[in-house]
Amino acid sequence: MPKQKTHKGIRKRVKVTASGKIKHRRTGGGHLLSHKSSKQRRGINKTALMHSSTVATSLVKLGK
Repeated sequence: MPKQKTHKGIRKRVKVTASGKIKHRRTGGGHLLSHKSSKQRRGINKTALMHSSTVATSLVKLGK
C-alpha cells in the first residue's frame, strides 16, 4: 500500500510542537484591521493551539 501524501495546505499553516500539540495562526488578521480595537488586534497576533477534536485528523493529513 502506498504512503499517504502530506497535505501541502496544512503543512504551510501549522507547526507541531515537541509534545504533539498543533500551533496555528488566528483568523481575522489579514485585512480590515482599521475598525478593530487594539485589544482585538493584539489577540489576533498571538498563535493558538488547535482544538483537541481536530488534532487527530490534522496529524493524519501531516503524515504523523
